[in-house]
Amino acid sequence: MEYRTKKQTKKRRIFNHLTSKTKIKNNINGAFALIDTLVRNGTRYIFGYPGGAILPIYDELYFWEKQKLIKHILTRHEQGAIHAADAFARATGQVGVCFATSGPGATNLITGIANAQLDSIPMLVITGQVGRTFLGTDAFQETDVFGITLPIVKHSYKVTDPNDISLIISEAFYIAQNGRPGPILIDIPKDVGVEIIPDYINIQQKEILKLHGYRFQYYASKDTFLNILTLINMAERPLLYVGGGVITSNAYAELEEFAEIFSIPVATTLMGKGAFNEKNNLSVGMLGMHGTAYANFAVSECDLLIAVGARFDDRVTGKLDAFACLAKVIHIDIDPAEIGKNKLVDISIIGDVKKVFQELLNKYRKETTPYIISSKRKAWLNCIAEWRRTYPLIVPKLPEKLSPQYVISTIGHYYPHAIFTTDVGQHQMWSAQFIKCGPRRWISSAGLGTMGYGLPAAIGAQFAFPNQPIICISGDSSIQMCIQELGTIAQYKLPIRLVIINNHWQGMVRQWQESFYDNRYSHSNMAQGQPNFVALANSYGIKGVNIETEKELKSALIEYKDYQQPIVFDILVVENENCYPMVSPGKTNAAMSGIKYQKEEIELLERHTDDIEAFL
Repeated sequence: MEYRTKKQTKKRRIFNHLTSKTKIKNNINGAFALIDTLVRNGTRYIFGYPGGAILPIYDELYFWEKQKLIKHILTRHEQGAIHAADAFARATGQVGVCFATSGPGATNLITGIANAQLDSIPMLVITGQVGRTFLGTDAFQETDVFGITLPIVKHSYKVTDPNDISLIISEAFYIAQNGRPGPILIDIPKDVGVEIIPDYINIQQKEILKLHGYRFQYYASKDTFLNILTLINMAERPLLYVGGGVITSNAYAELEEFAEIFSIPVATTLMGKGAFNEKNNLSVGMLGMHGTAYANFAVSECDLLIAVGARFDDRVTGKLDAFACLAKVIHIDIDPAEIGKNKLVDISIIGDVKKVFQELLNKYRKETTPYIISSKRKAWLNCIAEWRRTYPLIVPKLPEKLSPQYVISTIGHYYPHAIFTTDVGQHQMWSAQFIKCGPRRWISSAGLGTMGYGLPAAIGAQFAFPNQPIICISGDSSIQMCIQELGTIAQYKLPIRLVIINNHWQGMVRQWQESFYDNRYSHSNMAQGQPNFVALANSYGIKGVNIETEKELKSALIEYKDYQQPIVFDILVVENENCYPMVSPGKTNAAMSGIKYQKEEIELLERHTDDIEAFL
């Protein structure tokens, strides 16, 4: 008897399918080359929605799915498909793949492409197109998606020869993942999918490297690493400013070791959340517009800022020329374009964050004396600890209604190991503040701030990790952007927990109108026309639960702890709660509003400790 590994068995099935197709059709067509190359590059799931121009590809996909070589996930809207593929990539570190047809199908992907580009997410976005003879004629459902998306992709292709498909797909996989990741658009005319390839040869990534010599190679001198170590030794008040590049690079262990050796506090961006253990004493949480007071004070007072895989985004820096104005700045990033783009730096290293950390640690061990924490460094850590005690994140204690902070922090405590997705707005910022999570367990739209992202993102995360709890935290406004994806959740019976923080407003818009527009609430109230979310969930065959009190919240979390079906929690919260701390636009990070010291509220959750421990 012959024994094979799962990988060998899968390869055998691919070979059998190829030979059976050859017997049926005598030759291979463009659609076969596409699916074959996707499978050979490790694609497990495709998220998409069919249409006329991409039907030859879907027809080919039919045979591959029959043999369980790949699985297509049918979403209810193309935007849902691309957000799901995006989240699959964030959760796994692999390339997400989505399909859409030409015209409106392709243009429905635009928001998701821009979202992936700004957050550096590796994706293949494959669109159908009208036949080659119709290009440029304004044919039915023809749009120049190649031209439309040029500013928001890492790279793009229009396939005009089916013989190029295998090369293009494998090349796209390599480009999407290497260097700074990003989305790749591949536009395929309908007739390219059906055209025969007489001598089909599958081209893999390793062959592309030989053919084209692609290399993402970076070099930094030995002196640069030693200079960085010298600056760290000399610094009295250093701070690590950590972005999404650490997540992309899987550099969590190296970051933790580096921070521990030199006793450097760590602040993270929204994209960097989870890169460093938020329960570690060196963690100061998120910095920026809605970051912790102690993180923003730390960046304002530090004398050495080490930016790692971060891009000095305006929501982090506030008034740019005042950001870390007392500090020497070191910038480590894989993208040369980011060095000096927003903030002039003293030392920079261009390269993969994980490898840079490894090199720094090797240089430290080999060529410098063991670091001994100085009295001034101890004083810096004590100062941050005092800020943390004086200006904690507040969970308001309300006599009658639930506060959104309480709801979110409680869910975070009850589900400490879940993967969280969010939409955009106040609930997103509160989630970032109060939920502690590990790497690749925080999935949120950062750079583009895309409302409607959370629910389809939960779908992608659930397919990435079918046995993990997935919790989507949304608002009553955001959820209505892509609420049709409840149909996808129902079809595939995904045990996602959707938590709707319902305050009847576009919360962040209302807060800005209150703060900067003299309480002129122009079109930000959502109460009129709001659906009954529980009834809507029930119409999809999904369990819905209304929650209005603390008792109902805790009871529901306990009752549905082991519920293996999707569920929607519609949680009514106080309407006029604002998200603090807040750095107003154009202000320095130290000039925060809403950081009052409220000792009586700091220990609000401690009285729930017994319930939470029993739940876990």
